[in-house]
Amino acid sequence: NFGIGQDIQPKQDLTCFVKWPLYIRLQRQRAILYKRLKVPPAINQFTQALDRQTATQLLKLAHKSQYSHHLGGEQEGSAGGNRPVSEEGVPYCIIKGKARLGRLVHRKTCTTVAFTQVNSEDKGALAKLVEAIRTNYDSYDEIQRHWGGNVLGPKSVAQIDKLDKAKAKELSTKLG
Repeated sequence: NFGIGQDIQPKQDLTCFVKWPLYIRLQRQRAILYKRLKVPPAINQFTQALDRQTATQLLKLAHKSQYSHHLGGEQEGSAGGNRPVSEEGVPYCIIKGKARLGRLVHRKTCTTVAFTQVNSEDKGALAKLVEAIRTNYDSYDEIQRHWGGNVLGPKSVAQIDKLDKAKAKELSTKLG
């Protein structure tokens, strides 16, 4: 009995009652909104970034060879504008952080980098990386058609489950 003057209540997690600072509330709300809203495929493809280990290997190889080439406005348009990279047969990948690519070409940021030459001793490492990248990005067409976000919250999921159970129960009463 936990009335006044009686037993002490057990310790509880009271974090849900804390008045969190505004920046924490905003970043939590923003994260939830990003999950809830539908994201078009053209933007959602950037969530399919290369994993950290492979990206680090690729950047180390690029720093080592220093033959990576920044594509300017005209070349970038010709590289990405006319035909998709998948049709060209050129392996591509998405790496998080434009600044990381910018360091390769001695700029602040860079969106597109291409390998123009590779040292002969690095060709084996590059071939392994290309194989790993191709396995990750071989479903280019599917990535281009897949919408992102649109994750329902717990209340909506519970409501849908409740409706499904009611429909199943109604169907079983009709049949049985």
